[in-house]
Amino acid sequence: MRKKLFLFAILVFALSVIFPTKTFSQNNALKGRWLGTLNISGIELHLVFNVTEKAGKYNVTMDSPDQGVKGIQVNKVTYANNKVRFDVASVNGFFEGEINKGRNKITGKWKQGANKLPIVLEKTDKEYKLDRPQEPKKPFPYISEDVTFKNNKDGITLAGTLTLPKGKSPFTAVVLITGSGPQNRDEEILGHKPFLVISDYLTRNGIAVLRYDDRGIGKSEGEFPKATSLDFAEDVFSAVQYLETRKEINPEKIGLIGHSEGGLIAPMVAVRTNDVAFIVLLAGPGLPGSELITLQAELISRANGENEKNIKLGKDFNTKVFNEINTQTDNAELKITLDKMFSNFYDGLSKDEKEKTGSKKSFMLKSKTLLSPWFRYFLKYDPRPTLEKVKCPVLALNGGKDLQVPAKEDLMEIEKALKKGGNKNYKIVMLPGLNHLFQTAKTGSPSEYSKITETFSPKALKIIKNWILKVTQ
Repeated sequence: MRKKLFLFAILVFALSVIFPTKTFSQNNALKGRWLGTLNISGIELHLVFNVTEKAGKYNVTMDSPDQGVKGIQVNKVTYANNKVRFDVASVNGFFEGEINKGRNKITGKWKQGANKLPIVLEKTDKEYKLDRPQEPKKPFPYISEDVTFKNNKDGITLAGTLTLPKGKSPFTAVVLITGSGPQNRDEEILGHKPFLVISDYLTRNGIAVLRYDDRGIGKSEGEFPKATSLDFAEDVFSAVQYLETRKEINPEKIGLIGHSEGGLIAPMVAVRTNDVAFIVLLAGPGLPGSELITLQAELISRANGENEKNIKLGKDFNTKVFNEINTQTDNAELKITLDKMFSNFYDGLSKDEKEKTGSKKSFMLKSKTLLSPWFRYFLKYDPRPTLEKVKCPVLALNGGKDLQVPAKEDLMEIEKALKKGGNKNYKIVMLPGLNHLFQTAKTGSPSEYSKITETFSPKALKIIKNWILKVTQ
């Protein structure tokens, strides 16, 4: 669900150029490419610092290849007495370490906000490249058009890509709806571009696809931090309206494909208008947010090797916190309550537990996320009453190793809700061995996402394609 797991998410949205302050070098020891790996709750993120030197001055840029971010300017370089520091003001972070005698390794820490993470940079001649064999390459055997459309209610313009098959129109079409957290049109995460892969596959098979940047992200207008699932649903509705204006699209065959939170939003839009012909829920929630997040945390902790005592400790704490959020309406009072709860919880940890958890300052900052409009809405929202009102055809898919939206529990609730509402045109599919991103996985833990070369299961793609063609024939 909420992809706040990733410390470096901020990098994607902080690419403003900062002109470097260059410091005279002692020699050319820093010149070259330096590669290191951060470990964030079991998730590996690679960092690359590219150091060039001219006239005795260093110029450095930073890449985060797992997030598709390159060329972030390091605005200050300090190198003296074997101590190295790279300041990256655009992300409010810096690396600080000590270079070894061989001048091929720098051992230190990456610091961003209250977080301090150990990292070892090693000099390498090789360019770090992600292996993503499913990512399509140009030229495409279809039309790919950059488009914009208006959300008139909120007064914002959204930007995306419409891919159109070559051949006789009008075409069946789908709108892709991203999961939670700030996402671009490709739903890019850890070097994978699931929506690019899905749109390419469907368009090659005769289905037009519209995918777009979330509001406030990429080229889309709006303010992402202030938005809730309801606001995102308004964006999706606007996307459907836009497709209806295109002569290449059959207005009676427009559907929605939502992943994760997108699978929660798709039913919202489907019950609002008869213009949605079908919906596909990819790991869509069937449980209330508070129940889902509690279960998610438990399963991921267990997959990462946490002991049952600590799992129960975390589960009990989450339950108490969520109860406070769901009962208190005043944000100022809630903040005071949460700060006290987080402080008391941290103070009660053992020395080893505190070391594993990180600094108290870093731990306390987590409570701020819980006060956001999105989180408060998501925590209370129960998708089942909306699912009961869905009358169009529904395909619900989940990976059997999904730890973020567990397949057994969520698919069962989705099917119960559809049955209760009298919808008989639905298909429920659990795909063994697939994780939350629909990759073939070993454990399903988010720590595997970046290491898996597969972006989206070919089997899942085929099921989606065949089902859409069947219900729209």
